[in-house]
Amino acid sequence: MATGLESYVNHTVSIITCDGRNFIGTLKGFDHTINLILDESHERVYSTTQGVEQVVLGLHIIRGDNVAVVGELDDEMDARLDLSVIRAEPLSSVIH
Repeated sequence: MATGLESYVNHTVSIITCDGRNFIGTLKGFDHTINLILDESHERVYSTTQGVEQVVLGLHIIRGDNVAVVGELDDEMDARLDLSVIRAEPLSSVIH
């Protein structure tokens, strides 16, 4: 997996963790255990009753053992989303 992440460095990524959280930021680096360094990051918190809350984190490290999915984010498409009208169930934790 680490080899595939090289093409994401300095690009905006969306990361879903095993505990069901969603982080967005610029991937600045990673190591062989998939510990990830995000810059200009925020967490998106979903709710069924109100819009998506974005919690600003800045520089953030995510432990590799908590990473479930990493994907590149299309900045233009993401900018067109109106997060205040999106309603969604928060993700559950991964059950092993």
